[in-house]
Amino acid sequence: MSETMRIIFLQDANTRTVLAGATLLGVAAAVVGAFAVLRKRSLVGDAAAHAALPGVCIAYLLLGDRHFIGLLAGALVCGMFAAMFIAAVRAFTRVKEDAAIAIAIGGFFGVGIVLSRIVQNTPGGNRAGLDGFIFGKAASMVSDDARLIAIAAAVVVGVPALLYKEFKLLCFDRAFADGLGWPTFLLDLLLMTLICVCTVAGLPAVGAVLMVAMLVIPGIAARFWTDRLSSVLLLAALFGGLSGLAGTVLSDTLPVPEGAASRGWPTGPVIVLVASSIFLFSMLAAPRRGLLADLWRRRSLRRRIALHHVLRDAYEATERMGDMDASWRAETLGRDVARRTLRRAMREGLIAETAGGFVLTREGRHEAARIVRAHRLWELFLIEQADIASDHVDRDADEIEHVLPAGVIAQLEARLASQGRLPASLVVMPAVPASPHPIGPGEGRAAEPARGPTP
Repeated sequence: MSETMRIIFLQDANTRTVLAGATLLGVAAAVVGAFAVLRKRSLVGDAAAHAALPGVCIAYLLLGDRHFIGLLAGALVCGMFAAMFIAAVRAFTRVKEDAAIAIAIGGFFGVGIVLSRIVQNTPGGNRAGLDGFIFGKAASMVSDDARLIAIAAAVVVGVPALLYKEFKLLCFDRAFADGLGWPTFLLDLLLMTLICVCTVAGLPAVGAVLMVAMLVIPGIAARFWTDRLSSVLLLAALFGGLSGLAGTVLSDTLPVPEGAASRGWPTGPVIVLVASSIFLFSMLAAPRRGLLADLWRRRSLRRRIALHHVLRDAYEATERMGDMDASWRAETLGRDVARRTLRRAMREGLIAETAGGFVLTREGRHEAARIVRAHRLWELFLIEQADIASDHVDRDADEIEHVLPAGVIAQLEARLASQGRLPASLVVMPAVPASPHPIGPGEGRAAEPARGPTP
């Protein structure tokens, strides 16, 4: 059986260990990382990861040997100290949180580099393997490492599951939680503790440098797909676990250049690259928040606004003639009427071409009347409620008319109807109030499809 098939079917015990550890780490880091991102604590994991290095070095100097649990305990203590340092600086000084995090990252990592040099100079220090805590060595993960990650993952996922309501309110409205008398400081400290626990557990796999990516990327990628916190957490866990699983498999199966020192790619960086690929795909293809969907919505809005401008100008052109069935020429719509928009209106059956020019169809008159009604209702509101001069409201109303909710239009209509200023609706067209300012020839609105509100 080929090496790739052995990995896919988990024929090797070491492969099963690495896959299980990396997948569990991805799930745990993604869940707590999603809360950290929403709480704007995403870089606390970076500070804890960099602060873990001096903790590992101090633990090695105290123990005199590479005792794995002892080294991780030192990393956890130092990481917690860094988190408390950030919280104290933010609470008791005028230093901003981002500056406090930068101080913690630079200061603790600098101390760690100095201490690592001291460790290297001690007898047997070159075999301490501290570089594995910086860059990670997931491929050398043993069953004890995987069990430790499993325990940490159970804690990191279990605590938010038990305190889901509290963490949810902490992330979205801490002031309200304070008003309810909740211990928000302790909840915040607990969240940072979970970040530190997850960070320390992930050091053997991806290292201090890349651990922050495992905390931040899955949660941000999940945020593109949904607005619900529960769905964000589930998607983040899926993306994190998939990153760990696929990254481990790819690191051991992708071909390496001939003459390379190792037979595979470094596992930690490949895991992060897979997570980054998921993020890029989410950023581009998510149906609600993705860039492609946003571009499509903006394009659709521009096309809709351009069509509205053509229909509105056509309506006002026939209104000036005093005959809604009269034909008009395209030049009356403006100096640079968008011919493409006019052709689109004809394809949709809103405008028909005649020997004398163009004419609004039955459906076109109804749609144009609806558009003009919204525009003029908002003009009247701006004149009467916002005290804007009548010769200045046209452009202001043009910015908002395309997105006026039906409820707002109904309220404006009811107010005008109570004052006897709204004409009765016809069978073909809705009621359209008179324009509060003189109507002149179109001024090229159809040639400005980009104007108007953005989604």
